[in-house]
Amino acid sequence: MNEITVLDREFSVYITEDEIQSRITALAEKINEDLKGQDVLFFGVLNGVFLFAADIFRQINLDCQVSFIKLASYDGTSSTGKIKELIGWNEDITGKTVVVLEDIVDTGATLERVIGELKLRKAAEVKICTLLFKPEAYTKDIPIDYIGFEIPNNFVVGYGLDYDGYGRNLRAIYKLTK
Repeated sequence: MNEITVLDREFSVYITEDEIQSRITALAEKINEDLKGQDVLFFGVLNGVFLFAADIFRQINLDCQVSFIKLASYDGTSSTGKIKELIGWNEDITGKTVVVLEDIVDTGATLERVIGELKLRKAAEVKICTLLFKPEAYTKDIPIDYIGFEIPNNFVVGYGLDYDGYGRNLRAIYKLTK
């Protein structure tokens, strides 16, 4: 499927399933190498990260745990800039290495909120791993340690990313066409 319709919008394929899986393998290999010997907690930021988190976590060969938080900042195709916490923090992360898994980092507002919480909860070290990064939209100074793909500031759906809740089940990533 090179062209798809999600609700009232048209999208075209942008990153194929094979490209996604290949890049996830490379990211997992780098994380395994960098964090060898550490007790690691992976935090996925829901909803969009669920596919990426599952695929990367299956390739992690560390002593580790995984958990999820749910924050929201999008309305339709635009970030609202306001972060709502929908599911909170349950784990004791004091002294742990934490890897935050994100489906996409655009403005960085959600990431800033997550990092703030992790610092309050005394994480020993925090690493950021995102499947997609939009450098043109990024407004924060938080370093991103592991980036799957840098993309322009286009709206995308698929592989966990949605348009008003739809399109998450697509195996590839599609960009909005005009």
